[in-house]
Amino acid sequence: MIKPDFSQPLPAHLDSAHFVGIGGSGMSGIARLFVEAGHRVTGSDRSENHNTEALRELGAVVSIGHDAANLGDAQVLVYTGALWPDNPEYLAAVERGIPVVHRSQALAWLIDKRRLIAVAGAHGKTTSTGMIITALLELGHDPSFVNGGVIQSLGVSAATGSGEIFVVEADESDGSFLFYDTAVALITNVDADHLDHYGSHEAFDDAFVEFASKATELVVVSSDDLGAVRVNGRLLGARVITFGESASADVRVRSVSTEGNVALTIDWQGASYDAQLRVPGHHNALNAAGAFAVLVGLGFEPRAALNGIAIFGGTERRFELHGTVRGVRVYDDYAHHPTEVAAALSAARSVVGSGRIIAIHQPHLYSRTQLMAADFAATYEHLADHTIVLDVYGAREDPVQGVTGELVSERFVDRSRVDYLPDWQQAADRAAAIARDGDLIMTLSCGDVYRIIPQVLASLDAVRVS
Repeated sequence: MIKPDFSQPLPAHLDSAHFVGIGGSGMSGIARLFVEAGHRVTGSDRSENHNTEALRELGAVVSIGHDAANLGDAQVLVYTGALWPDNPEYLAAVERGIPVVHRSQALAWLIDKRRLIAVAGAHGKTTSTGMIITALLELGHDPSFVNGGVIQSLGVSAATGSGEIFVVEADESDGSFLFYDTAVALITNVDADHLDHYGSHEAFDDAFVEFASKATELVVVSSDDLGAVRVNGRLLGARVITFGESASADVRVRSVSTEGNVALTIDWQGASYDAQLRVPGHHNALNAAGAFAVLVGLGFEPRAALNGIAIFGGTERRFELHGTVRGVRVYDDYAHHPTEVAAALSAARSVVGSGRIIAIHQPHLYSRTQLMAADFAATYEHLADHTIVLDVYGAREDPVQGVTGELVSERFVDRSRVDYLPDWQQAADRAAAIARDGDLIMTLSCGDVYRIIPQVLASLDAVRVS
């Protein structure tokens, strides 16, 4: 992979840009904003998806497969941390002296001097960002934004607004979230991840301290997450608002009910505010509190801010229902870390009633699977009724000998509650065979596991027919 090099600036006058990996959740949003700003956009990805289709409809030229010819006459090449140094488009750009910039640089160039709200954390970023955006729109503001997932009520993950506020989901995975000139920083949690980049838990904490310290107006940080508490303890001179269920939180969450969608009470500056969210799961009560803290910290009226947050209806790939066959609901979720998996399965438990949860887990990254296999197994065994484990989605990493999905399945204490099935059709058939009326099947990963859902639905239907 190519490590970010922030020394190459974007041209002062930019007509055209080429995006390698343009179909990704973050890259597609940035590419959309470049199109909306009037720039000529080209890009490539290894496969089609709804993002590539949407960008073509906007006027971008998108190629499937990577080839030096795709670069055309672009003035800059934009890349993600998943770019390999042998990529032909990258090599062509280097040979021709075209600036090669990380996506965070391209986004910072778009943000320019607008008032930036940057949302960071190992989990909860996409939902928290979506809540802030939804509330700002409801409050009569028109922010620009780039989120890591499509906001269902808006149908997009990014848009150019007329207001002064710009909201972004800031990616900590490769340290690029430190590149922004942030006004308001929201830290949902500091649960160590991406140690392949940072090398240690201490370095991960250090990055979040630097991120928060750069915020010029406000830092909003969890009072419940131990990593966030560590980071908060190191902030000097910053204006900080804490949020969580802790009695010491400035924005305190209490009386949380997770029967169906979430009901909660928020205490702030001596007053209490009740709300019912449109998204399930205890973790979303905390995401709402973080978004609320950002908005009241910016001076918005508390009741109106919470009402705006409550309208948020979710993002794609976050507890997203894809269909129901013979009484079995099939959901997809982006969860790819044990903490995220626990939150997603807990949300599923709150809606499944007396039914059972059948999880289909696609391990993401060889390094994460090797490091956290036991944690994944314990989480699934505790919170799901049955788990089917696929093979590893390597993303930016090369395969590691001996690291497969079986590392997770073999760590189950009760092996009767898990299947390791690398063949997707076998996995879909097994899930359908187990499931009965009232059950819930959920795919979990930030890889391409959502592509198995049509097979699962077809297998459920075939069982009904037979």
